[in-house]
Amino acid sequence: MATEPPRAPVPTAVTAPPPAAGAERRRLEVASLSAYYGSAEIVRGVSITFRDREVTAIIGPSGCGKSTLLRCLNRMHETVPTAHVAGSVSLDGRDIYAKGVNAIEVRRHIGMVFQRPTPFPTMSIRDNVAAGLQILGRDKPSRAETDHIVEDALRRTALWDEVSNRLKDSAIGLSGGQQQRLCIARALATRPAVLLLDEPTASLDPISTQKVEELVYELRRDMTVVIVTHNMQQAARVSDRTAFMLMGELVEIAATNTLFTTPSDSRTEAYITGRFG
Repeated sequence: MATEPPRAPVPTAVTAPPPAAGAERRRLEVASLSAYYGSAEIVRGVSITFRDREVTAIIGPSGCGKSTLLRCLNRMHETVPTAHVAGSVSLDGRDIYAKGVNAIEVRRHIGMVFQRPTPFPTMSIRDNVAAGLQILGRDKPSRAETDHIVEDALRRTALWDEVSNRLKDSAIGLSGGQQQRLCIARALATRPAVLLLDEPTASLDPISTQKVEELVYELRRDMTVVIVTHNMQQAARVSDRTAFMLMGELVEIAATNTLFTTPSDSRTEAYITGRFG
């Protein structure tokens, strides 16, 4: 069995200094990133910066590589057999793909929530939220501290009032929308610097979708959020900047209002006006 490489520290959102007045803080930087499944190149030479305390939406037609790009941002891509990357992804200036950087530690600081809710079926609501804290080893919080972290994460996702009297119940008993917010709470419990959301409302009803969108809007106060969505109206509602991808390439990125009203590339205009996609 392969030995897990030694953990290398990655800066956290808690200790990171606030951006200087009027300055842009680059939280996550992607440089010349290509992603492969075997010999098939799915993401082609993407360079993009995700700024602190901003929500960036990634849009594009199905199969354009946007979800693959997202999975590269916290090393989830490499969990697929034959998958590999070229280029770099840096969190606060440190390359997360550098030799000796532990992938599990990376995912503590760059959390991810998937399209379909993925609560752990054998765990209670409380233990689902606390699951990510198990990787902290000797730094793992006490039970009382864990309870406080769980409550805080559930409050931030507007779930506390709905589940506070049944924290020991199975998470499977929650509705789909509640399960998705629980998964977001689980990601928030480790205090990530970046939160990645891969079409988080695709399987939800309109009311649950609205609650998740409101949460995304609020999270920008504390962290960088990157959301992949097929819903351009959703991108317009929740994001500060929007990136458009096509056939594995980043076509352009701009302030959301600018991209949807005066895109600089004719391919972007064709997509947002419905001429293809």
